Amino acid sequence: MFIHRTIGNKELWQREKTLFLTSRQAPIGCYGKVFQWVEGFDRFNDCAVCFNTSEFEEEVLKALLVCHVPTTLVVTGRFHDNYNVQIEQALKENRLLILVLQQEENDKGYTARLRNQYVIGQVQHIVCGYINPNGSIFGLLAGLNNITHLLDKEDIRMAAEQEAKPYRWTVAEDKRLLRMFYEDMGIHAIHKAINRPYSTIYKRIKALTMNDKVLKGREFEDYVINLFDLPNNKKLTLKEWRGDKSLPGVYPESNSAPDFVFEYDGKPFSMECKWRSHLSKDIEKELLPPERMASFQQFSTERQMPVYLLLGIGGLPNDPDNLYFSCIDKEFSVETLVNSVIPSKDCLMEKISGLFLTAKHSNHMQEQKALYPNAYKPWSEDDDELLTKQYKEGTSVKELMSLFQRNRGGIASRLHKLGLTK
Repeated sequence: MFIHRTIGNKELWQREKTLFLTSRQAPIGCYGKVFQWVEGFDRFNDCAVCFNTSEFEEEVLKALLVCHVPTTLVVTGRFHDNYNVQIEQALKENRLLILVLQQEENDKGYTARLRNQYVIGQVQHIVCGYINPNGSIFGLLAGLNNITHLLDKEDIRMAAEQEAKPYRWTVAEDKRLLRMFYEDMGIHAIHKAINRPYSTIYKRIKALTMNDKVLKGREFEDYVINLFDLPNNKKLTLKEWRGDKSLPGVYPESNSAPDFVFEYDGKPFSMECKWRSHLSKDIEKELLPPERMASFQQFSTERQMPVYLLLGIGGLPNDPDNLYFSCIDKEFSVETLVNSVIPSKDCLMEKISGLFLTAKHSNHMQEQKALYPNAYKPWSEDDDELLTKQYKEGTSVKELMSLFQRNRGGIASRLHKLGLTK
């Protein structure tokens, strides 16, 4: 790892530095002790160093900035949170440094672990929130003597706080919460202002800022991440996960970027994830209106990577009946999308590696059209009747490919759509 770029006050990196480390799945009951440490931080002689890759780390960063603690935020790849109010203010007041790290060519291993190793070697003190004994951070800390643990075993076993009585939120409280939320002040500042438990505030934020459609979308994104089995997939790395705040019908400009950016074997690609209860007639217009399509194609051009759509249909967002996968390019259409059904959920990674990661997918469609002139063209009723007749008479798939001048995937998808295969 090396420092690729710096944003903000470079002098902060020369100060005494304390790194805050935490595992991703921190119990919300741990928040109180961590925020006590933030409020007691020696802001005159020390500099806090933190990351921003989990909800807990994001909340700690916000608390540090709201409490005017000199802070160094370490990110990898690129810095994207350009519209955060607290970050913008801290940069103006010279109390924030953003370090953008990049991997060396000979670096081997997960980006997060390499980042942690690099930063641990640059700081004088380490303060730990919740540390999972089975996680990678636990192993990195072995043998170090400059560590302070904020939580003991009893704290780690704590359940999330519970209100003695479930008092209803007043309109004034909701307005105050939303104002502070959109000013990026974080759950700790809201807790101090409204005096409700962190768990209750967290749930209220979710209820007020995510409509049912957004929640289902987030649930499908979680499903996709679990489908990729990232901890055990050494070739695939999640580089970016968009989590833009939104209100019903109101979305920020940065929401025009795809949901995920991945790297597979060093090759970047991005993915937009959508779930719908059924495949409607207006699915293309609903999913990708012209302005949305244009924004994805612009993103693809600027970032030099393909953008793919993964569509879940039927079932539940965390367990869809069918998955469809297609490139969002100039040739994209509903026809190409429904012809790109994933036979089984286990085949998604295989399709990704086979379609565009071991070959140049940008040329795949042109190559297929050169081999099969009717590839990706709509099927007519006459075509469907002839295909049904020929298949029932025992014509092989290879013969059907020659007859219809379509590739194997197109024939197989159409047979499935007509109910002739499972």
